[in-house]
Amino acid sequence: MSIEIVDPVAEAEEASPDRRTLRRLGWVGWISIGVIVLALLMAVLGPILAPFDPNQGDLSFANVGPFGQHLLGFDGQGRDVLSRLLVGARTAIFGAAAVALVAVVIGTTLALVTAWFGGKVDATASVVIDVVFAFPGILLAILAAAVFGPSLFSAGLALAIAYSPYVARVLRGAALKERAMTYIAALEVQGFGAWRLCARHLLPNISSLIVAQGTILFGFAMVDLAAISFLGLGVQTPQADWGVMVSEGKTSLLQGYPLVSISAVLCIVAVVAAVSFLGDRLDTSSKAVNR
Repeated sequence: MSIEIVDPVAEAEEASPDRRTLRRLGWVGWISIGVIVLALLMAVLGPILAPFDPNQGDLSFANVGPFGQHLLGFDGQGRDVLSRLLVGARTAIFGAAAVALVAVVIGTTLALVTAWFGGKVDATASVVIDVVFAFPGILLAILAAAVFGPSLFSAGLALAIAYSPYVARVLRGAALKERAMTYIAALEVQGFGAWRLCARHLLPNISSLIVAQGTILFGFAMVDLAAISFLGLGVQTPQADWGVMVSEGKTSLLQGYPLVSISAVLCIVAVVAAVSFLGDRLDTSSKAVNR
């Protein structure tokens, strides 16, 4: 008769989904968390942490490199680059987060409605989704800027509408699969309404996929909003924004002063990469736990 020795610590860790998730993050995951936390601090406290007025410049310091308290030097208008990075994080991060959130809400609602009711509702929604699919997000944002004028709100709303069909199409399949489960039919027989079943059962069971879609859309939104601001159709200069900084820095870049554009681009790339990696890793961990 063999005696099996059980390690209570290892057993507890295996029994805890949270601990397994933390182990799967790895060192890259923890770096991603650090980048996200730093970016959020910049977005929330940027105006407080900025050592100088981000919109006030002195042309005598145009394109001067780092010195003293000016850790990243000056842009072509003689404005402190670090201050503009800190203040510009607010529109870049919160703008992208708002776009992703609105797109996920619209897409998830469409997916749940079409999966639950099916029939003509599903057919009509599919036609609407296909029509919106025909318009690229950037093009829709440019059209919104032409109609309503250049602004972050109009560009962001146009992007959210353009992104929502992608979310709806992905989530619709998962919602249909969950809708066909026998426990849903059993709850319907017991008199549970559609709203209650969707909110308490369908939605929680596809939540990991919703998180994954949200993180992907955040990356797309941040890049697209920066591109729109670069074109002068989003955040308007002299307001500090990472996309605006890339646009303003192109002249300095051609003159051999790349710090303005490079610093803004690196911030965008770092945040997008961190959010995308962490969202993908959490989604993978969630699927592993569910299995």
